[in-house]
Amino acid sequence: MATAYRPYEPETEPRGHLVPAALKAPFQARVWREFLYLVISLPMAILTFVYTITMIALGAGLLITFLGVPVLGAALAGCRALGVVERARARALLRLDVAEPEPVLGRRGGRGGKRGPVAWVGALLRSGTSWRHVIYALIHLPWAVFSFAFAIAFTGYGWGFATYPLWRWVFPRYVDEPGLQIFGDDHGRAFYLDTPFEITATCAMGVLVLLLTPWVMRALTSVDRIMVAGLLGPSRLASRVWELESDRGTVVDTAAADLRRIERDLHDGAQARLVALAMDLGLAKEKLDEDPEAAAKMVDEAHGEVKLALQELRDLARGIHPAILTDRGLGPALSALSARCTVPVTVTVDLPQRPAPAIEGIAYFTVSELLQNISKHSGARTAEVDVWRTEDRVMLQITDDGRGGAGTSAGSGLAGLAERIDAVDGILVVNSPAGGPTTVTAELPWR
Repeated sequence: MATAYRPYEPETEPRGHLVPAALKAPFQARVWREFLYLVISLPMAILTFVYTITMIALGAGLLITFLGVPVLGAALAGCRALGVVERARARALLRLDVAEPEPVLGRRGGRGGKRGPVAWVGALLRSGTSWRHVIYALIHLPWAVFSFAFAIAFTGYGWGFATYPLWRWVFPRYVDEPGLQIFGDDHGRAFYLDTPFEITATCAMGVLVLLLTPWVMRALTSVDRIMVAGLLGPSRLASRVWELESDRGTVVDTAAADLRRIERDLHDGAQARLVALAMDLGLAKEKLDEDPEAAAKMVDEAHGEVKLALQELRDLARGIHPAILTDRGLGPALSALSARCTVPVTVTVDLPQRPAPAIEGIAYFTVSELLQNISKHSGARTAEVDVWRTEDRVMLQITDDGRGGAGTSAGSGLAGLAERIDAVDGILVVNSPAGGPTTVTAELPWR
């Protein structure tokens, strides 16, 4: 579930600017957006409540006939449609980004696996998201009445009292009264705000209410944010399922890409070298009787090709899962990896015990990829690799003093690395300002 909203500027201002920010708060666009949201909420809540109650009552009353089921389905579908409007309103006025809930899924049936209307209505009635929309429609009305009254009262009284000296002249000129009447009875006794002290006090009270209004608006709309995000968005279970499905797709794509890379490396590297080696040995065999010296030279060259082929196979196997990682763990494996880097690397590993083998492999692959980037692109003179455990997470931090400018933008190597880490509920954070230094932090689960 994705939700986001911006804090008030007074919270983000330095402490020395709190007073000016507080004075500017009543004039900020956010306050007026929240006020507009609360004002519109009342008619929207009335419409949603009346529709929901009417349709649910009608459907429940018709359940003794077959018509009750489609009426209930129409009620739930209408509530979901109104939920789309509410999410759009919250997104526009509250800057609250709530993801679309999970779609209605009916059981496939019939020719072509198409969903029929009966299956669709059944899926609507079984959908917990649909009934959460109904709950929202029922509980939003009393809250909308309450928040509407507070928003109108604070805004009206705040601006009215704060500007009272500017419009007090209306009373003596058009109403034949000395000022705003705040008390009166049948015996002719009345109290008016007409003295300079009373006018000043009224204005000061209005300014105080205005200063409190942004925080009142924030408190009122915070409840709306909770209701919209909790009732009109996807459930936590659905969000987790979608996340796992996405992660599964990432893992499958990564595994397929690794297999293609291994196949390409074998075909273009070791396999091609072994084919050439076989041809050279065949020629050497033919020349063994005619020209022993040439044959010996060719065998010597073939021996060098065997060494290169073995080195390529060894590098390929090390890239898949090095034996030292399996036998001795992450610390020795990273030390051996850093020794092959073209930049001097300092490795510090502080792990009380070994993490899960899969996590250990991902950590090794992450450091390997980052050190390759440092060697090829960073222009760094030194680099550091730190690995430690915090609670149930493995932390990796790779730092270099290169030129910087690295990022996880689409298409970059770091983007693919971030997707691979995200597939196991990990996080990759890149801090690489132009000119360096670059710090890449990866967080992986311990198990």
